[in-house]
Amino acid sequence: MKPAPFEYYAPTTIDEALSHLAEHGYDAKVLAGGQSLIPMMNFRLVQPSVLVDLNNIAELSYIHPDESGGLRLGAMTRHHQVEVDPLVAELAPLLHETMPKIATSQIRSRGTFGGSLSHADPSAELVSVSVALDGRFRLRGQNGERWVPANEFFIGLFTTLLEPDEILVEAALPSMPVRSGCSLMEVARRPHDFALVGVAAVVTLDENKLCQQARMVFLSAGDGPMVAHKAAESLKGQAPTLEAIRAAAEIAASEDIDPGSDIHATAEFRRHLANVLARRALEQAFERAADNK
Repeated sequence: MKPAPFEYYAPTTIDEALSHLAEHGYDAKVLAGGQSLIPMMNFRLVQPSVLVDLNNIAELSYIHPDESGGLRLGAMTRHHQVEVDPLVAELAPLLHETMPKIATSQIRSRGTFGGSLSHADPSAELVSVSVALDGRFRLRGQNGERWVPANEFFIGLFTTLLEPDEILVEAALPSMPVRSGCSLMEVARRPHDFALVGVAAVVTLDENKLCQQARMVFLSAGDGPMVAHKAAESLKGQAPTLEAIRAAAEIAASEDIDPGSDIHATAEFRRHLANVLARRALEQAFERAADNK
């Protein structure tokens, strides 16, 4: 298949890209890594009349710490860059753990951090991980910029708060408190496939080794990143015993997610996987939190 005809622009600055988007509105699509958009165009699932390529905008590719000890990532930073950067391993261990699980090395060499987030695939690891890490995204348009929390950015299947004249230019991940631990668990039919179900877990212990805070966010378990609010609430103030973890995993699988059935798995099987993966992820996250003094 070949894409429908389109106009192509390759701006070298953010302002130039925003000018094209403001002019063409809903008729335009932004091209980042292209690992999702180009196949969709080839199958004519999307048919933009204008393509605005961000690959020549050098100012959108970077990884650096911020003044509070967190991490800032430019939207055009390649997955492979995030995967091998020592700063990511130090400041965002969950993100470091996640990157090798995204697709194949060939795709990671071209795919971009901001492109994956903007595509908002509910099966994409970075979507759920950014919410689990309490990230924020900087969106920029011709009329200014705004910061949006990750848990508000994703509003549905392949749908975000981005306006047609805006670009996601940066992601900010806060530093993790002491006595915190994290884990990402997922199951796929084959290596590098989209996960049937996955979960990102982040926990923090208080000085008495009780659960001070817990976050679990599931992928491939609904129309977006599915936050396990009830399960997390059940853990607060509790000692992270196997019984408490198993109870939280059961709550998450039965009450917090909304998986569907397809040719790969039934909803019932996905709930079973969610239960098992949540338990394993919480156990590992709490173990790591206990060691993170």
